[in-house]
Amino acid sequence: MKFNIKKTGIFSFAFAVAVSFTSCTGDLDVTPIDPNLDTPENVLTSTEAYNQLLAKCYSALSVSSPDGESGDPDISGIDGGFGQYLRAYFYMQELPTDECVIGWNDQTVADLHGLQWTSSDVFVSAMYSRLFYQISLCNEVMRQIAKAPNASDATMQQYYAEARALRGLSYLHAIDMFGNVPFTDHNSEVGGANPQQMSRADLFNWLAKDMEECAEQLPANPEKYRAGKGMAYMILAKLYLNAQVYTGTANYAKCAEYCQKIIDLGYKLESRDDYFKMFCADNDQFLGTGHEIIFSVYQDHIHTQGYGGTTFIVNAATGGTMAYYDMGLGGNGWGGIRLTPEFVDKFSAADRRAVFYTDGQTKEIEDIGSFQSGYAFMKFTNLKADGNLINGSKLSDVRPVAEAVAADPTDKESAAKLAELLNGVNSFPDTDFPMFRLADVYLMLAECQVVGGVSGIDGIGLFNQLRNRAGISSISSPTKQDIIDERGRELAWECHRRSDLVRFNLLTTSDYIWAYKGMNSNIGTAHAVDSKYNLFPLASSDVMSNSNLTQNPGY
Repeated sequence: MKFNIKKTGIFSFAFAVAVSFTSCTGDLDVTPIDPNLDTPENVLTSTEAYNQLLAKCYSALSVSSPDGESGDPDISGIDGGFGQYLRAYFYMQELPTDECVIGWNDQTVADLHGLQWTSSDVFVSAMYSRLFYQISLCNEVMRQIAKAPNASDATMQQYYAEARALRGLSYLHAIDMFGNVPFTDHNSEVGGANPQQMSRADLFNWLAKDMEECAEQLPANPEKYRAGKGMAYMILAKLYLNAQVYTGTANYAKCAEYCQKIIDLGYKLESRDDYFKMFCADNDQFLGTGHEIIFSVYQDHIHTQGYGGTTFIVNAATGGTMAYYDMGLGGNGWGGIRLTPEFVDKFSAADRRAVFYTDGQTKEIEDIGSFQSGYAFMKFTNLKADGNLINGSKLSDVRPVAEAVAADPTDKESAAKLAELLNGVNSFPDTDFPMFRLADVYLMLAECQVVGGVSGIDGIGLFNQLRNRAGISSISSPTKQDIIDERGRELAWECHRRSDLVRFNLLTTSDYIWAYKGMNSNIGTAHAVDSKYNLFPLASSDVMSNSNLTQNPGY
């Protein structure tokens, strides 16, 4: 049941149908479709064809276009780089927090870290459009499978459940970031009326029921990169972890229940020595039951070329005096994202996760526009687990040659040797993005025990397993503050931070201040921001085109 995420004619069909029936993307045009392409009736003639159709639901998390980095994006009017699903998600979940500042001045990107975006913000709109494109795509795949002659076959039912799980992932992101959102499912009429808005609480209830049913249809031990029970249970655990935010009523007991279901599937924590290997070029070896990564988004330096995902994370984290080959890249990085000093201070000297690059960098954010203002973070790289480049070249061989070229750019012999050593290495990483890890499950259980008061679990013991793996001592009675700090250290840059700060009431209040929060660099003065920034606004273009939608308060 393996699939190839490269372009097929079936994908072109999927593009057309998926964005044609909802106002969430109705003001955008899809990539032009050749009218001579086969219709679904002609191409969906085998189980494998449906498998390839489903593949688009996965690849849309990785790339903005099936044609590579130079191809037209799925959604025109949205930049194929910053509008890619994972990059947009990173922007929303990391840039508004203490974990990340960005040195660029692209359009309104600085407003994200400053918590001062508007309803017309292009980056917010890109995330919004990507979410509902993905939801629409999954809905259409479910429709096509449901009406197939062999729809009741076990394999087809699994494909259906996988599309359902991927839709659930995007609805989890939607409820978290946008609250009350337009709702469509596989039963919605194609080309029908504008979708109705569903309240956050109602969407919570719908998604919980949908994922409970979905989990029953998914395999316990899925193929790599495919949705399984663990993914569905993670969506449910994250949903109940944030129940207080989404519904007004906490439900840590249900969160703990689904966390335990994940552990029972057989996922295992990686060793201390293997921790950073989960964020390198061949991290797929740590994916699946028996390992720590529960679900990851596929990245490949040939088949997923684009400027989002880990291509963005690794390149944007590389700059200043950093050697690009030490990050596994074939050329200079982009010099964009760093850490705030407040986040750096959360790590002790003994913490092995504190992989800061400090040469030529200032800890304080003296100039937010300069990459060298703020420590760089070397968590994600494009190096292989053995520490060498993806083409097998050893860093110990590359370094002296690269240094010789840097010292004398006219040295043709060294330049030729460097080109040989870097052959096959480019700026597009093979590093998959770990969307869900068992470490998060351990931290959720710790929160369930410490914050939620759930009894009969050993969340504190699991919490300390993570600390010990990082080389730091146990805490016998962790506080609520200990929990949120440990989540930051363990899950840094894995797109959890904004949601966590909202849940702990720290994103917009003056209880926790970091550099340039609210665009205020004077961190000695408590500076809260408007609580409306706990939610992003619905895209203003969608609100104007769909009279069923009411904008989030304050926008």
